[in-house]
Amino acid sequence: MAKILFIGDIVGKPGREIIAERLARLRTELGADVVVANAENAAAGSGINGTIAKSLLATGVDVITLGDHVWDQRGWDDEIDDFTRVCRPANLPESNPGRDHVIIDVKGFRLAVFTVLGRTFMGLKADCPFLTADAMLKKLEGQADGFLVEIHAEATSEKIALGWHLDGRAVAVLGTHTHVPTADAAVLPKGTGFLCDAGMTGPYASVLGREIEPVLGRFLDGMPRRFEVAEGDVRISGALVDYDVAKKRAVKVELVTVRRASGR
Repeated sequence: MAKILFIGDIVGKPGREIIAERLARLRTELGADVVVANAENAAAGSGINGTIAKSLLATGVDVITLGDHVWDQRGWDDEIDDFTRVCRPANLPESNPGRDHVIIDVKGFRLAVFTVLGRTFMGLKADCPFLTADAMLKKLEGQADGFLVEIHAEATSEKIALGWHLDGRAVAVLGTHTHVPTADAAVLPKGTGFLCDAGMTGPYASVLGREIEPVLGRFLDGMPRRFEVAEGDVRISGALVDYDVAKKRAVKVELVTVRRASGR
C-alpha cells in the first residue's frame, strides 16, 4: 500500500510556517510515504520563489506543484529549471520554462505527478486540460507506474469531469485553486481517487486567505484595495490517498485538516 499526502494551496507566510511546524509529525502520524504540495501562493499569497521552494522541500515536501500564479514572482522563471522536484502546469505553452511533471519513487512504485490548469473562468493561456492529461499519460508510459493528477481550476464541473475522464487511468485526480475544501472525497468506480478541492494551507479567518476587511470593502463599493495575507485560524488542508499498488486502484481518499495550536 502506498500512502500519498497531498497538501492544498500553501498561502503566504502562515501557510509556510504551519508546514514547517507540523508536516514532519503529520507525515509520521498518517504514515505518508510521499508528500506533494501545491505552493503557487506561497510567496505573499501570489507565486513562489527559489528561496521558498528550497525551504518547503527542506521541511519534507517531496514534490511542489504550481498553478495559475506560477509566474507572479519576478525572477522565478529563471530559477525554476534548477528545481528537479518542482513542476509547473503541464498545459502551459511549451516555450514556458520548468518541468511539466515530476516522477518520484514511492517504495519502488514510480509515481508521476503533474498539474493541468482548467480553462473555465481562468485567465492564463493554457491548452485543453483533458487532452493534455491524455498526452501526458501517453508520454510517460513506461516511465511511471501510476499518475497523480492535480487539476488547478475554478469550475467544480471541470474538476469533476476530469476525474471521470481519468477514472481507471490515474492513481488520483485532486483539485486545487478555490481554497475551499470539499466534502466529496471518493474512489471512483474504476479505482481512481478523487477530491474536487483539497482546500488551502493557510489562514481560514479570512476570505480565501486574504484579510477580511479589504475584500469586504471591495465587494461593497468596488474600489481597489491591497489584499494582504491574513493570519488567523491557520490550518493545513489536504488529502490522503491510500493506493493498493498490487491491485492498481485507490482504496481510500480522505480530507485531512490540521489546525495550528491555539495562541499561535
